[in-house]
Amino acid sequence: MLKIVLILCISVLSNQAIADIYKYVDRDGRTYYTDEPRNRLFKRIIKSKPHTYNTYTSYTFKNFSPRKSHYSSVNKKRFTDLIEQTASKYQVDPKLVHAVIQTESAYNSTAISSAGAVGLMQLMPETARRFGVIDRNDPDQNVEGGTRYLKHLINLFEPNLHLAVAAYNAGENAVMKYNNTIPPYPETQNYVKQVLGLYNR
Repeated sequence: MLKIVLILCISVLSNQAIADIYKYVDRDGRTYYTDEPRNRLFKRIIKSKPHTYNTYTSYTFKNFSPRKSHYSSVNKKRFTDLIEQTASKYQVDPKLVHAVIQTESAYNSTAISSAGAVGLMQLMPETARRFGVIDRNDPDQNVEGGTRYLKHLINLFEPNLHLAVAAYNAGENAVMKYNNTIPPYPETQNYVKQVLGLYNR
């Protein structure tokens, strides 16, 4: 952690940021930094300058992730029964639900994105209403609504799981707009790789 703080200080003082740097603070107060944010909980704190990318520092930052935190591990165990039961109810592979939740919120039931997505499965207000969620902050309702939405997308784009996962991130209309392909959004393309990487692990 000291190395990271020193690198950040040097970057700021020299006005030569090595990369876009993002910060995440978990509920226990632990702070994580990265140049490759894995979800919307990370907030950008330093914007890079052109042609100052440093591979070594990038490697240092990418080793810090909320998914590796004790908090994430504890909450994964806490919500496993709920996830397994809900996945079984809607006939969705629980490993896929876990992969989505890990990517979306790192099992943080109180997570709120800058776009207004809430909870374990990061439900937006419109999606919540569509799938009968009254309280997005309630883990039971959140996982229920998110899993129902995921099942809807799986059925809609069957048998292409890549498109279902892309639609969970970008919306089904975006996938359809690009003729049933993964939209050319870097965030969505990275999201699909991350979710399916966790799912197939």
